[in-house]
Amino acid sequence: MALAVALLPVLALSGLQSAESFKREGEHQRADLLLGAERSAASARTRIDGAVVLLDALRPESSGPNCEARLSSLVHRAHGLDAMVRFDRTGKLRCASGPVAYTRAGARGDWFDRLKSGDTLSVARAPIGVFTPEPALVAAVRQEDANGRFDGAFVAVIPLAALRPVAGDRAMPENSEVAIIDASGSILTATDVEAFRSVPRHWTSQAEADGSVLLYAKDPSGRQRVYAGAPLVGRDVFVLLSAPAQGLFSWARLNPFASLILPILGWLFALAAVLVVTERVVIRWLGYLDRIARVYAKGRFTVRPVQARNAPLEIRTLAITLDQMADAIDARDHSLHESIAHKDALMREIHHRVKNNLQVISSLLNMQQRSLTDPAARAAMSDTRQRITALALIYRALFQSPDLRKADVRQFLEELIAQLLSADMGRGPLVRTELDVDPLIIDPDKLAPLALWAVEAITNAQKHAFEGRGGSLKVRFKVHPVETMLEVEDDGPGVETLPEDAARGVGRTLMTAFARQLRGRSEVEAADGGGLVARLTFPTPDIAEAEGPEIGNPAAA
Repeated sequence: MALAVALLPVLALSGLQSAESFKREGEHQRADLLLGAERSAASARTRIDGAVVLLDALRPESSGPNCEARLSSLVHRAHGLDAMVRFDRTGKLRCASGPVAYTRAGARGDWFDRLKSGDTLSVARAPIGVFTPEPALVAAVRQEDANGRFDGAFVAVIPLAALRPVAGDRAMPENSEVAIIDASGSILTATDVEAFRSVPRHWTSQAEADGSVLLYAKDPSGRQRVYAGAPLVGRDVFVLLSAPAQGLFSWARLNPFASLILPILGWLFALAAVLVVTERVVIRWLGYLDRIARVYAKGRFTVRPVQARNAPLEIRTLAITLDQMADAIDARDHSLHESIAHKDALMREIHHRVKNNLQVISSLLNMQQRSLTDPAARAAMSDTRQRITALALIYRALFQSPDLRKADVRQFLEELIAQLLSADMGRGPLVRTELDVDPLIIDPDKLAPLALWAVEAITNAQKHAFEGRGGSLKVRFKVHPVETMLEVEDDGPGVETLPEDAARGVGRTLMTAFARQLRGRSEVEAADGGGLVARLTFPTPDIAEAEGPEIGNPAAA
């Protein structure tokens, strides 16, 4: 597009040059056609001019005694004249070379009126049968007396057969025809009358005003022709040249073709050549480098633009830069992976050590619990140890998770419940567990209050529902698009056996606080089949939601 726009001034200049050249050629064509028309009717012009000269020379002999004999002798000796007639100022016949049909009423016609009004020469078609029985042309000159006043007309009658133009000149266009036309547009004589049948009659007035005229029309056969006309004698007789339009303009098309068509073809050729060269030298290699860049975008930095070695210098430079960039990105990517792996190992080590430390603390609390004799103190120590155990399980889950920032809730709840219930399995009745847990990947910040809430709910069930009797513990964890719900249900005696201050105890307070950390709510109510159900409801986390049997394994993660 840029090249096309850059070459447009050349095309515009060529168009202007072509238009100017075509205009000049039109003017030359007009002059050539008119010159050809005049040349083809040279004999007719010579006859008319000769008749006019003869009339001017014989003015003194056009009146007086024996004028008829003198005029008859001149007509007999002159070639191409049928008669010579002298009219007085009133138009009455004064003298003639032979019998004419004019009566005493005198001469009548526009030609006589124009002479009377001041014209020195008037040419018109002669009335049939008046001066001669054959079609003829009247050439009349003004006669004046000694005082310069109009004194009649001196007329020469020229037969149209003597004025017939010739179209055989080699300088004329091929298949051209010539005609002599009067002021009314009527054909006086022509080489081929049919070639001028369709020419409009008004062209004579335009030729009289402009000196020449060029027009186009179709002949009776429907072929387009061009016509060039010009006055032949004054404003009375005109010459009209006709030639086929195609033959006439075949030579005139050469200059527009050379000045406009050839530049356009050259422009198209240059544009096509640049496009081909650009495609082979630039576009193809840019496409190749684009494919290499797309491969790099996918993280495959081992691919190298080796084919660009055969490319032009600029493309090779770009390929080398792209190769260096890939090496730099690959080295930095490798360094980042090593840093991440090292940091991941450190984080796992930290989680592992925190877990071990919490287990050590739990073991110390367990030893301290054994040394206590106060049941309330032992119960408080047991609750604290279980909470620390839950936190240790969180770090264990993070340590075992493929991603240190996420943990699998289902696997964590299974291990937490097993850890809490295993401590009492050998010291009391059996407690059966039923788990219905949906998969969910959650971050540690939300897993900690969730785990501590579950510890308090399960611990309360152990104390008030399963103490000395065993039972069934149901844990349900349901994930919905908007809210997630964790329920811990027992089949104990229900609210009747709870202490009066159970609703205001430390366990209930902690459960409410943990629920607020999750922006949720905690509630305890009677179960449908007896016993109690503790329910935690909180907004579903946006980190991840998976479907499948095992979300926590590396393949699923």
